Amino acid sequence: MGFADQRFNVNLSILYTELPLLERPAAAAAAGFTAVELWWPWIDTATPEQSELDALKKAIEDAGVQLTGLNFYAGKLPGPDRGALSVPGEESERFRANIDVAVGFADSLGCKALNALYGNRVEGVDAAEQDALALENLVLAARAADRIGAIVLIEALNKPESPLCPLVSAPAAIGVVDKVNEATGLGNAKFLMDLYHLSMNGEDLPSVIEQYAAKTGHVQIADNPGRGAPGTGSLPLEELLDQLKKAGYDGWVGLEYKPGDKPSAEAFDWLPAEARAAR
Repeated sequence: MGFADQRFNVNLSILYTELPLLERPAAAAAAGFTAVELWWPWIDTATPEQSELDALKKAIEDAGVQLTGLNFYAGKLPGPDRGALSVPGEESERFRANIDVAVGFADSLGCKALNALYGNRVEGVDAAEQDALALENLVLAARAADRIGAIVLIEALNKPESPLCPLVSAPAAIGVVDKVNEATGLGNAKFLMDLYHLSMNGEDLPSVIEQYAAKTGHVQIADNPGRGAPGTGSLPLEELLDQLKKAGYDGWVGLEYKPGDKPSAEAFDWLPAEARAAR
């Protein structure tokens, strides 16, 4: 097994950021990849002009790559925000306004996975109120995603880098997944297992895989320490992905790592060129 047995996509919101957004899909294709994923690309608006959506769609299609994952609007990311759907007021409203836009864009490109980042705790607002709002918004997102046959992903972040986010463990994220599925009856809420974030939390990664592989809809990787490419840290990523495969996970593995001090095009030496195209 090993890395050559996985289906990888490139996260164009953390790799190739030295290039303009519309040039990144072609750059990933030039490196031999056939699939990409994106955080919500327009951090200042949940509802960009149709011309901007059309331009990005064309760039992805012209590059000949498949969009396999997209975030809903999540505030300023990278930056101080960790999502919008649990934040009362304008941010929650922006998330709701974004649902149909994001789902429509995903549908136009055959993308079947949308990541809904929870959001930070808000000082002075009761946590239970935020969690109730989050569930309400996630139910809306799950129902909209179901209309195009897509899943909604719930991601666990890590406490050292996201101290205000309540979803900083695999069990916390799984708890939300279960609540959304119970509320909708659709079963299309899934866990986004980011091995970097979970390792930063000090979680037992083989145990997490054993317990939650069946509820996992997407996997993302980066090495730790440093959030760099596989091999730059100490995580046994090849072994962990093998374990996921043996546990029945056959979905995408998102490359969501920092290229370091070199161009993104040089950040894939760990993966043979023949293993980059999705099979």
